[in-house]
Amino acid sequence: MGHDASPPALPDEVLGWLRHLEVERRLAWRTVAMYRDALRRLARFAADAHVDWTAVQPHHVRRWVGQMHAKGLAPRSIAIVLAGWRGLYRWWGLQGRVALNPVDGVRAPRNTKPLPKALAVDQAVALAEHEAGGDPVLRARDHCIVELLYGCGLRVGELVGLDVAASGTAAGWVDLADASVHVLGKGGKRRSVPVGAAAKQALQRWLAARAVLLRPPGTEPALLLSRRGTRLTPSQVRSRLARLGRDAGLPTHVHPHMLRHSFASHLLQSSGDLRAVQELLGHANIQTTQVYTRLDFQHLAKVYDAAHPRAKRRS
Repeated sequence: MGHDASPPALPDEVLGWLRHLEVERRLAWRTVAMYRDALRRLARFAADAHVDWTAVQPHHVRRWVGQMHAKGLAPRSIAIVLAGWRGLYRWWGLQGRVALNPVDGVRAPRNTKPLPKALAVDQAVALAEHEAGGDPVLRARDHCIVELLYGCGLRVGELVGLDVAASGTAAGWVDLADASVHVLGKGGKRRSVPVGAAAKQALQRWLAARAVLLRPPGTEPALLLSRRGTRLTPSQVRSRLARLGRDAGLPTHVHPHMLRHSFASHLLQSSGDLRAVQELLGHANIQTTQVYTRLDFQHLAKVYDAAHPRAKRRS
C-alpha cells in the first residue's frame, strides 16, 4: 500500500496491539503487516496535524480519508487502513485509554463500478470487415461469430447455444426467414433479437459452408461447429475472437462481451432509446442497462473535446 523511505517509529502501546494480533489472535502475518502499514499512515497524519493519537477525532479521520482518496489510494486499500485504525482504537477503548473510537461510522469511499469496455464504431466495423486468411470455411464461421455478437448483442453462452433450427431441445435457434435469432438468456428467459442485413449475409454464407465440418451421420444441430464437427465452446469463441482482433490490428484485447457492450452503446448513441436496448440485451432491470448512458456521455465528451473550439480551455 506504499511506504516512505523511512517509516515513522510506532509507539510501544501501538506495537502492543500488533503483538496482540499476532500472538493472541494469531492473525496471518500478511494481515498484521497491512495493519502495521495502516498505523504508520496514522502516525504520519497525526504528526502532520500536531495531534496526539489519543486525541484524534472523527473529523480528523474523515479528512485523512479524503486525502488518501485524493492521492489515488484505492477504496479497498482505504478500507483496510480504516480497519487497522478502528481495531487499534477499539483495543485502546477496552483498556480505558480512549473514551471513543474516532473511526466508528467512518467508511471508505465506494468502489466505482468500472464502465464496460466497448470498441469505437470504426474499430467494430474494422473487425467485422476484416478479411482473415486461412481456411475459407473457418473464415465464414468466424465472420458469422463477429456479426452475431456485434449485430445482435448476444452473450457468448447464448451464441454457442444456437441451433440451426427450432426443436424441442434447442436452447436457441436462428430464423433466416424472419431475420431473427431466438435465445435462452439468463434466468431461463427467452427473447428474440432482429438480425441485421450484414449479420444475415454472414449467416447465409456460413450455413452454405457449414456442411463441410459436419461428421457422419451429420446430426449435430449446433449452428457453430468446431473443426471436429462438434458444438463450438465459449472458450473456443473467445480464443478465435482474440486472434481476429489482433489480426485486424485493433489496439485492445477483444472478447465476446466487449462486442455485446459495443452493440449496446452504439445502438444507444444512435437511437437514444434505453428501453429498447434493455429489451434487446435481455436485461431484467433497466438499471443494468443504464450503464450504457454513461458510455454514451463518454462518447459525447470526446466529441466535444475534439470539436469544440473552446473545449481545450476548460479548467
